[in-house]
Amino acid sequence: MAITIRPMEPAEYPLLDTFLYHAIFLPEGVEPPPFSIVEQPELRVYTQDFGTSPHDRALVADRDGEIIGAVWVRIMDDYGHIDEDTPSLAISLLPAYRGQGTGTALMRAMLHELREAGYAQVSLSVQAANAAVRLYKRLGFTVLRAQDEELIMCCTIR
Repeated sequence: MAITIRPMEPAEYPLLDTFLYHAIFLPEGVEPPPFSIVEQPELRVYTQDFGTSPHDRALVADRDGEIIGAVWVRIMDDYGHIDEDTPSLAISLLPAYRGQGTGTALMRAMLHELREAGYAQVSLSVQAANAAVRLYKRLGFTVLRAQDEELIMCCTIR
């Protein structure tokens, strides 16, 4: 079945909470937190009032009408925040669709969109133990700083 990368429609923005939940890194053997964790203030910044800022952008991976992944950016004071001109990125796939190249396609599409929009760079935060670190490095992200188990990474896109 074909996967299409496309802009997220405003009516689909509520799905960002689901993808934010799936973006939470769980080391092997750790029980998932309750879904209500996405209501915590440090996570709400990723989705609350999404679409109200000109810096809010989201793409989805659509598999025959089912959204199986999302990548979104906004300028926000989150874990990956580096300055007021750099959007922070979040990406997530439904667990059954990981490891099949969809995340790479979503990331490349978002990097292209940000480049076309004139952004100089994009940042993200990721747990050092998360396998996604390899993907981010392959796509040009470098570690700006490491604090505890968390990496703040940045990719120059111009």
